[in-house]
Order: sequence, then C-alpha cells, then structure tokens
Amino acid sequence: MAADEPAALGSRLARLIRTPPARGGGAANAGAAHGGRVGGGVVNGAAAGRAAMEERCELCARPLAAAHRHVLDVEARRILCACRACALLFERPGAGGARYRRIPERVRLLEDFRLDDAAWAALAIPVELAFFFASGVAGRVVAFYPGPAGTTESLLELDAWREIEAANPVLRELEPDVEALLVHRARGAREHWRVPIDVCYALTGVIRTSWRGLGGGEEVWARIDAFFRELRRRAGLAAPEPREEEA
Repeated sequence: MAADEPAALGSRLARLIRTPPARGGGAANAGAAHGGRVGGGVVNGAAAGRAAMEERCELCARPLAAAHRHVLDVEARRILCACRACALLFERPGAGGARYRRIPERVRLLEDFRLDDAAWAALAIPVELAFFFASGVAGRVVAFYPGPAGTTESLLELDAWREIEAANPVLRELEPDVEALLVHRARGAREHWRVPIDVCYALTGVIRTSWRGLGGGEEVWARIDAFFRELRRRAGLAAPEPREEEA
C-alpha cells in the first residue's frame, strides 16, 4: 500500500461530502460538513466542506495538496487542515502545550468487536450510526451521532459503556480526542470501526449534505454505503456481501 494512501483517504472522503453542495451554502453549512458543533465548539469546515480551489495550512498558510493531514485544536474542538511540516510538530502527545493533536490515519475494522443488540440498547443511542471517543475536556467518554443538522451529543449510559469497554480491551487503546469507535448498525449492518476523529465528521458531512425529507431519501443511503466502501478499501478489505435490509 502506498505511503501516501492514508492521507489520500481524507481527500476521497472530502469528495463524497462536496458532491452535491450543502443546501443553502454559506459558512454555517460549510462548517457542518465536518460535523457542526462538537462538544460545545465549532468544527472548522475547511478540512472537508470548503470547496475552495486551493486550500492552505491553517497553521502556517502554506498551500496544501489535495491529500493532507489534519490537526485537532483540543480546546476549541476544531479540525484544522495542516501541511506535513506543521502536522509533524504535533506528532507527540504534549507537543505545543497539548493544545493541538495530530489526527492519526489508521482505519481498522474491528471484526471481533463484541456488541450485541442488548448491549447497544443499554447505551440508549436513539439512532444506529454513532461514534464514541474519550474527551480530554469532558474527562470521560462521549457519544455523538450524525444527522441532517450535524452532530448531536447523546448522554451516554456510563455503566453500559463500562461493560462494553470491559468486553473490548481495544477501546482502551484509542487515542483520546483524536480517535473514535464508529458504530454502523443501520439497515442491518453490524460494523465497528477504529477511525480518526475526522472520519466521523466527514460522515456527518455526507449525511448533512445528502439528507432529503423526513427519512433522508435513497441518495443519502447510497452515499453512506459508498462512504463505508471507501473505509473498507482503505483498510484493505473486500467489499461486503449484499445484505437484506431489516424490515
């Protein structure tokens, strides 16, 4: 696999977001392409929602390649586009006074993840697409789910989460703030992914820009399927077998 392929994932996911453009335009919709409000802050839409011809590093203003790294401003909960040199500055935890964290690139399908229907119901997440990460600001694991208005925080049932964490030690390996568990149970899926946090907000952008009417419409589901196919391609996995939709 080519060395630059992980960064290219962000570029391909960004294209999924940019087509079609966000309804209504403007800065509000551009920001929401990366998830809107996250943990009380506003996520910068430049990392995926901005359609400018030439993006620039948001730390030093150098021009960026289409495939580039992202850095998280932990305090403001903003995702910043970064050139290679700036991203390398924040490779180590604690660099830059711990305000900025370089977002990792690894994408992994957790095929042995243990989460049955009863354990999922105990989390009280109202939808079947959600992501979880350890928030340094909140001092605990937080849960969000994407929707047509951006990301929404769900009050996590901590006892239920502890049981899931005990059954899945991989969760303790996630880097705080910048790595997440992405759960996809919609339309009969049962997928659990270890992903960079910007992938979660890219998925939010896909949903926000494609949602139509009350149920979302077929377009949004086609693009969600394309999104997860791209994750599989990045992880070096074959496409999944077609599944029957749940009634």
